[in-house]
Amino acid sequence: METSLPKFDSTFSIDCVIFGFEAGELKVLLIERNQEPFKDWWALPGNLVNNDEGIEDAAGRILDELTGLRELHMEQFHTFGEVDRHPQGRVITVAYFALIRINGKKEVKPMTGFAKNASWHSINDLPKLAFDHIKIFETSIQKLRRRLSYQPIAFELLPEKFTLTQLQLLYEAILNKKLDKRNFRKKMLSYGFLKELDEKQKGVSYRAAKLYKFDRRKYNKIFQNDMNAI
Repeated sequence: METSLPKFDSTFSIDCVIFGFEAGELKVLLIERNQEPFKDWWALPGNLVNNDEGIEDAAGRILDELTGLRELHMEQFHTFGEVDRHPQGRVITVAYFALIRINGKKEVKPMTGFAKNASWHSINDLPKLAFDHIKIFETSIQKLRRRLSYQPIAFELLPEKFTLTQLQLLYEAILNKKLDKRNFRKKMLSYGFLKELDEKQKGVSYRAAKLYKFDRRKYNKIFQNDMNAI
């Protein structure tokens, strides 16, 4: 039996695309909706903005309520305002994205009955998503790929200490293509902001690889020198 849902005038919502990297796969955080419309569907963490709160505050509140994650650095990346994107009326959504290290983060868990589950999904094996959330996701991954070419955002997804193989796997996961190992390593090391550590992997059954660390101070110095040269 089809449920009759109330109609509302134009309003605003927030949708969050949270990326993580684990076991060589780029993942996105989804919630399983517990309310109509699209009850029992998977969706990006999102909800309506209250009349008494700003957009930024709403983004933090919604992510906290639906996943238990808080105090993440999120950036607006697009606004979606198609007339028919929501069955109950005109909803304009402001989309945010964030990059986090899955390891070490507390378990994701909805703090409200609006969602009954929250979990990480490989971007290569996404379920059917509610509303126009697949479009929001595809827009976000394109932005992530473009930004990867001029900002060191990949290091926000890796552990503090990582191998060059882990770094290459992450780039391949984001770009969705294989990269030549020799050329990739040569290029990454030529930038000058990777610090080789006097450490190797531990607890692996194969030959342990050297560990590296992203030197943000050095990156900022290199970036500033490049800007001064313009």
